[in-house]
Amino acid sequence: MFIGILWFLLFLITVFTLAYRRVDLLQSSMTIAAVLLAYTGFGGAHPGWLVFLWVMFALFASLNVDDLRIRWVTQPLIKFARTVMPNMSDTEREALEAGTVWWEGELFSGSPDWTKLMDTPAPKLSKEEQAFLEGPTEELCTLLDDWKITHELGDMPKKIWTFMKKEKFFAMIIPKEYGGLEFSAFAQSKVLCKLSSRSTVAASTVGVPNSLGPGELLLHYGTEKQKKYYLPRLAKGTEIPCFALTSPRVGSDATAITDTGVVCKGMYKDKEVIGIRLNWDKRYITLAPIATVLGLAFKLYDPEHLMGDKDAYGITAALVSTKLDGVTIGRRHFPLNIPFQNGPTQGKDVFIPLDAIIGGPEMAGQGWRMLVEQLSVGRGITLPSNAVGASKAAVYATGAYARIRRQFGLPIGKFHGVAEVLGRMAGSTYMMTAALETTLAALDQGEKPSVPSAILKYHNTEMGRQVANDAMDIQGGKGIMLGPNNYLGRSYQSIPIAITVEGANILTRSLIIFGQGAIRCHPFVFEEMQALANEDNDQALQAFDQALFGHIGYAMSNAARSLLLALTQARFNDVPARGATRRFYQHINRYSASFALASDVAMLFLGGELKRKELLSARLGDVLSSMYLASMVLKHYENQGCQSVDLPMVEWACRKLLYNAQEQLHSFLRNFPNRWVAALLRMMIFPRGRSYFSPADDLAQQITELVINPCRSRDRLCKDIYTTCEPGNPLGLLQEALELTAKVKPLERKVFEAHRKGKISAEDTPSQINEAEKQGIISKEQAAQLRDFDSKVMALIAVDDFAADGLGTK
Repeated sequence: MFIGILWFLLFLITVFTLAYRRVDLLQSSMTIAAVLLAYTGFGGAHPGWLVFLWVMFALFASLNVDDLRIRWVTQPLIKFARTVMPNMSDTEREALEAGTVWWEGELFSGSPDWTKLMDTPAPKLSKEEQAFLEGPTEELCTLLDDWKITHELGDMPKKIWTFMKKEKFFAMIIPKEYGGLEFSAFAQSKVLCKLSSRSTVAASTVGVPNSLGPGELLLHYGTEKQKKYYLPRLAKGTEIPCFALTSPRVGSDATAITDTGVVCKGMYKDKEVIGIRLNWDKRYITLAPIATVLGLAFKLYDPEHLMGDKDAYGITAALVSTKLDGVTIGRRHFPLNIPFQNGPTQGKDVFIPLDAIIGGPEMAGQGWRMLVEQLSVGRGITLPSNAVGASKAAVYATGAYARIRRQFGLPIGKFHGVAEVLGRMAGSTYMMTAALETTLAALDQGEKPSVPSAILKYHNTEMGRQVANDAMDIQGGKGIMLGPNNYLGRSYQSIPIAITVEGANILTRSLIIFGQGAIRCHPFVFEEMQALANEDNDQALQAFDQALFGHIGYAMSNAARSLLLALTQARFNDVPARGATRRFYQHINRYSASFALASDVAMLFLGGELKRKELLSARLGDVLSSMYLASMVLKHYENQGCQSVDLPMVEWACRKLLYNAQEQLHSFLRNFPNRWVAALLRMMIFPRGRSYFSPADDLAQQITELVINPCRSRDRLCKDIYTTCEPGNPLGLLQEALELTAKVKPLERKVFEAHRKGKISAEDTPSQINEAEKQGIISKEQAAQLRDFDSKVMALIAVDDFAADGLGTK
């Protein structure tokens, strides 16, 4: 009896191991046959039980015979799947096919291959890019006066526009052969980070032409004639581009735009030609008020069949000169006191030739594909970079402020409540920077990862919002009172703009990250859907068969991996790191298997309904995002040479993210509609309960010490923002005061002890310094040093006030 149980356990362990290690069907069959044969001969099992096991094995082994498997399993399943799977529209297919699959695909696999991430080179600026960052970008920051721009002028001065055009800030993505700078994605990001640490208006103005717009679309889809005409003009700044997509009736649902173009004959440059008569009404278009060339998205119709046999071509993108009759531009929106050029545009019966379609007439109807393909890259650069630059500036300023601002006799950064918030700011900024720079490294290697771009857009802007709120909480009245001396207010006001554009964050979280990722990044689902859509039945059967049985093996493996890694806390899982970060790699592997299992079960039991269960989809997206961001943190730590002094930020970030992955899986299971399935899943995902913990309090204290004192960690975290010490740059002046704190600390201590012992009686700092000097407690030079420091601190913590009639526009 005992021997029989041991043999049966050996049999179960064998099956479990085969599933865990993803052994293929044929090898699994041979291994199971050998173990079952041994069990039959030596296990002493009941004959009836053995007959049952052999019958089950025969059915399993028969799956190796292609004809039998396809006829009796695949064929009935493909018929069933076609009745329950939702049809995939052309726009959905184009969105799913946009871009490439990178590290997120490994996380979806349940068994990440870390070499794919670790082999990605660390991002690096070329000498030319570094020179641009240290030269023209630094000079532009010096020229910018954010209060004057946002409060007095409502725009950047003409000299700044001229400087931007001259130095080709609008041409970072344009190749050198057309007169552009041809910078890497990493270089574009660095420029935007520095600008956003100085002026949101400047960063937004530079970011848009280098993101989704006419330049980007021309580069990838334009005809040679279009490229040769427009790109040199865009590079010089003689043409100002904008791209008009959003309509009053259509926001996030861009495929439902009501703007139209009708193919017809008309007069263009005194000649009758076949062209398109356009009518549009757009809003929220950056650079529209001053644009000379308008990239326009519209639906194209050809009722007279002047182009071909189709009545309707779908969404099309074309270039429209704003000088044409019927084009209306010039009016401006006013987005939350951040007056970058943004406004509506309308067109009434505007006639353009067919060759104004980007890519020529053959690209008619391809506009949606163009947009989603380029958005898969652009969405991962501009807004995430601006959020990182603003957050770095907030941490840099708030860290210094928390050191020089004293209350109750202590720097406010020494209070644990403040340190908790400051630690969160720094940890979040480390996380944002890691995600941005590591993903940009992949972009510069040729990847176009649409799902990571959505993750970056959502999480960097959301974390940027939290950092801005935290900076305001710590600096209080200093951050609230607007004026020339306020270095937080405008950045704080701008946060909802980044949250809203390029895919509103609510939509991005609930529909895009997992909704797109579940199909695009899953090893088999997209192949299965393509097979179901294939009208050639034989090809469809073959493709569906391969994908289906690959999917079944994948699901069985993830079930085994999820259970074992959860039971062992992944302690024995092989990962590429040793030392302090090893456990984080192992936990990512563990949650990857659990996430893959939960995703498969959700798609199996909910099918197309999962698309409408937005909160379940959002929670799975949160799990994917947490694993992705934690992976980026670990890779960034490696890229920076494993600086051990930065480990508190690494640990804080990874613990926060992995704890969030655990909690979102828990919330997913709590709300899964089939409670029996949820209970079974919980056994396989949390067999020991929820055992992962969020960051400990002392981590925040450790991180705070790094950012309230001058040190390399602080410099590394806040690298490449505008910190030049000069009048009008609070970041540089705060750093100057921070560096002085160490020098004057012994002198301050002398004055403090003298006051405590009653040797000096004054209560205010200037009088205490005077008394201490008079009594010889400090020398004349030391007193001057303290007065200089005190005056600098008071200037930095000062807030603005205005004459009674100094506010208002009338």
